[in-house]
Amino acid sequence: MELPAVNIKAIVFVHWLLTIFACMIDWLPRAFSLSNITILAVGVWAVAQRDSIDAIFMFFIGMLISIITDILLFALFFAGSEKSFESGPLRDLFRFSAGMAILSLLLKPLSCFLIYHMYHERGGEYCVSLGFLTFSRDRTTYQSIDHLDSPAEQDNKLPPRAY
Repeated sequence: MELPAVNIKAIVFVHWLLTIFACMIDWLPRAFSLSNITILAVGVWAVAQRDSIDAIFMFFIGMLISIITDILLFALFFAGSEKSFESGPLRDLFRFSAGMAILSLLLKPLSCFLIYHMYHERGGEYCVSLGFLTFSRDRTTYQSIDHLDSPAEQDNKLPPRAY
């Protein structure tokens, strides 16, 4: 399946903008802004190092974790914040800010999907199955450490020294 070309810069920019709008008023704890800005910093790292497999993989894992933390923070703080902004001049601003935070959360699975495909384009070898998040890696280039020669066998394999 051929995916449309999506630039990682666009993903980082959209989530940065939505995070800024979500943090316009103080209805979520600082953990929301700190976690999202940290993940976006890793995204900037992935943009800066175009060939880095580690940067894009960490961005992917960070986005997955931020989905879970965002859901928890919304569940814990939305109802109380909604009541405190029920009436007053900040009611519309709260609705806008909450809408942007929810839109960011809704776009994160799509972003994760696109980032995962970018990870494969960069040469990543992990395979994630959604059964219960199973990671597998191509280990054909690894040498097993179970069959190492003992030190006595290694001494026998060394060429004789010339004195």
